[in-house]
Amino acid sequence: MTEQLRDTPQFYLTAPSPCPYLPGREERKVFTHVVGRRAPELNAMLTNGGFRRSQTIAYRPACETCNACVSVRVVVNEFAPSRNMRRVMQANADLTGSVVSARATSEQYSLFRDYLDARHAEGGMADMSVLDYSMMVEDSHIETRLVEYRLAEGPRAGVLVGVALTDVLNDGLSMVYSYYDPSEEARSFGTYMILDHIARARAANLPHVYLGYWVDGSRKMAYKARFQPQERLLGAGWVRG
Repeated sequence: MTEQLRDTPQFYLTAPSPCPYLPGREERKVFTHVVGRRAPELNAMLTNGGFRRSQTIAYRPACETCNACVSVRVVVNEFAPSRNMRRVMQANADLTGSVVSARATSEQYSLFRDYLDARHAEGGMADMSVLDYSMMVEDSHIETRLVEYRLAEGPRAGVLVGVALTDVLNDGLSMVYSYYDPSEEARSFGTYMILDHIARARAANLPHVYLGYWVDGSRKMAYKARFQPQERLLGAGWVRG
């Protein structure tokens, strides 16, 4: 692949496949490669345009008869946690979160497997090997980091209980993928990691935290609507949701 082709994105369309969010519907995606010296700039532009990154691929829905998938991002400086969210933060006060380089470890993969086996045993990622996991984490041409969450006290102090794979953009943090110890479900880890990323974005003077797609009518995506104020990408651009 020549350097010119690497720096000039080419877009492709997938074949129809069953929608993972809304039963009885099909999805298609438009995608491109995010590689080369312009990868950070390109990824930031695509994320702002509603794309998501997976390894060196950026994609977004391109369904012919449905536009239910809506990109959402939290407005960091105006965000105030609800009472329930404050309880979640208090329940996780015994954790420490450390930003580390995007390098896969056996400790991470063990936790990742426990999470998949307990929560997504029938999903498309269920058969991911340690090599697949390493590629998910490390195959990035942009600024990507891991946030590792560990117990800070008690007999299990130092144990890894949660991980978030996160892209650092010029206008925010984009949460690519996160997972956690399924035995710690009572902590509301998904909510906590978003709250922690909002705090990290605020500390870094970044205006947004990108949460990916919200799908009205999908129970799996309903939690994202709780983080207000947020902006949603509609036909007229980013608007308050």
